[in-house]
Amino acid sequence: MKYRTLGRTGIKVSPYCLGAMMFGAMGNPDHDESVRIIHRALDAGINFVDTADAYSRGESEEIVGKALKGRRDEVVLATKAHLPMGDDPNQRGNSRRWLVRALEDSLRRLGTDHVDLFQVHRPDPDTDVEETLSALTDLVRAGKVRHIGASTFPASDIVEAQWVSERRGLERFRTEQPPYSILNRGIEREVLPVCERYGMGALVWSPLAGGLLTGRYRKGRTADTHRSAYGFKHMSDERRLDAVEQLIPVAQDAGMSLTHLATAFAIAHPGVTSAIIGPRTMDHLDDLVAGAETELGDDILDRIDAVVPPGTDIGALDMAYNPPAVGQARLRRRRPEERSAA
Repeated sequence: MKYRTLGRTGIKVSPYCLGAMMFGAMGNPDHDESVRIIHRALDAGINFVDTADAYSRGESEEIVGKALKGRRDEVVLATKAHLPMGDDPNQRGNSRRWLVRALEDSLRRLGTDHVDLFQVHRPDPDTDVEETLSALTDLVRAGKVRHIGASTFPASDIVEAQWVSERRGLERFRTEQPPYSILNRGIEREVLPVCERYGMGALVWSPLAGGLLTGRYRKGRTADTHRSAYGFKHMSDERRLDAVEQLIPVAQDAGMSLTHLATAFAIAHPGVTSAIIGPRTMDHLDDLVAGAETELGDDILDRIDAVVPPGTDIGALDMAYNPPAVGQARLRRRRPEERSAA
């Protein structure tokens, strides 16, 4: 396994990051098997593990904690907070009140006294970013966090956070975790260039486009998979399925599986540090690791560009972040009496 530097932190991480979202009730409820999968990944040279408190309501972190007993020092460990962890409206978000408690809970479940990377899982328009960065700075100074990062932040939010950090003398986001795949290339336009400008590492999620780039989802066919049971709209988006049909022969002509084509594409961009792979079973992991040596030539990348042009998205992942300006109709529609020109 080759290693890359995570932004400008000096930390060396594998180009594949083991995502732990599928460990626990959301995916694989067998703790022992999940631990074995994590160990297999570590033995394969993957030294980067990413989880979150919201994954199976803390169960994922508990499983990761079990797996890392005796191996904690060899792993770059990342977790996240922001998503709801209870009915209480204050058990979520990016406030100081919640982030401090969320980290303490995560450390307990993970069985460690620190995490290497603590990320805010989503932007929080209700909280001043200075409040968030101030709280995260204190956690770094307390020795409970080594570095801080963000996830799914628009480019403008990343820039604002960097400015606030500089002007207020606060810790700055060292990483960004955006969605990225052959089908979702929108971050190539602004997010990845901004990350490169500020020396931020990018660990991208859903390189398989939520499962569409496994080859198990085909146009006109019904897929009987774990993810299909969740009813995600992006799994049946005709535009995305059309693109998959065009990508399958690209992979076949290159002598590789669609899965290997997709993961190799995700880590080929110079702005991407690691791609988060999220296996649910040992077979999933073995297949992904088997493609670690896959290298895409310019001819293959050109063919991919012809199917999905650089900087464009085909549809959107259901889990993707929509800023309020897009998601709330009242922010993009004037009052009826103000909509006419005369």
